[in-house]
Amino acid sequence: MKSSPCSPQLQKDRAQQQRPSAEFSELPVRASSLGWILGFSPSMAPKHQFSLPPQAKKPKKPRRTPASRPEETSASPNLPKEEEEQQEAVEHVDEVQNEIDRLNEQASEEILKVEQKYNKLRQPFFQKRSELMAKIPNFGVTTFVHHPQVSALLGEEDEEVLHYLTRVDVTEFEDSKSGYRIDFYFDENPYFENKVLSKEFHLNESGDPSSKSTEIKWKSGKDLTKRASQTQNKASRKRQHEEPESFFTWFTDHSDAGADELGEVIKDGIWPNPLQYHLVPDMDDEEGEGEEDDDDDEEEEGLEDIDEEGDKDEGR
Repeated sequence: MKSSPCSPQLQKDRAQQQRPSAEFSELPVRASSLGWILGFSPSMAPKHQFSLPPQAKKPKKPRRTPASRPEETSASPNLPKEEEEQQEAVEHVDEVQNEIDRLNEQASEEILKVEQKYNKLRQPFFQKRSELMAKIPNFGVTTFVHHPQVSALLGEEDEEVLHYLTRVDVTEFEDSKSGYRIDFYFDENPYFENKVLSKEFHLNESGDPSSKSTEIKWKSGKDLTKRASQTQNKASRKRQHEEPESFFTWFTDHSDAGADELGEVIKDGIWPNPLQYHLVPDMDDEEGEGEEDDDDDEEEEGLEDIDEEGDKDEGR
């Protein structure tokens, strides 16, 4: 049976239904081409494929070998570095110390200015105090005798001479670093002609400490410095160690001005407040009172023993 011929329009419509659209016919080709480019077929491609950028990838930690462990590494390779660090620390300490020394020098200059200022302000009070002390009999000798260091230098004849001492003054020079002077004022006495004996401490031209003093004009046969020397020559060796030189040999001793202990004691120990030594009780009086107290205690103990013995006799 022959099919009836179709109209041209009907044939055209059937042809369009049998031919796939161009959009879907190109899809397998694109997918296939992409698969070859990536190296696999479209059916083998994974659904999600992420990769970290190279700079974001975490490097693997190197595995530590026994030689690279800190606890097992020898200290010798690090020794030069430690020495270098120590040397740098020493240099930094030296730099800081230089700054401290600079501040100390600056402070010394400021303190010196303050000392100079107040030395001038104190002078009227020192003068008034000296005038008042001169009215107190034996103020100077009592003060020296009560000072533990000065009293060790005084012999009996020295104390006799110091009974004529009326006052002692200490004058610091305008630049207190350069020195000071100690003046001893005496009434007329049978030992020497001088009214004032002075000893001065200062820095010489080379900057070294030096001293000079008044020459003592001893009266005939009254030179205590020679008498002390003669006494030591005649005395036994043991006596030489016990007998002190005369206090007045200090005025002729200029061997080591930088280590003159007596001058420093008078200037820094006695002069700021001599009254505190003048009012110190006499040690001989204290020892006498102590011995009397001991005697009283012994007598009381003896009476107590007698009373106890009497009570025992009554009990029998």
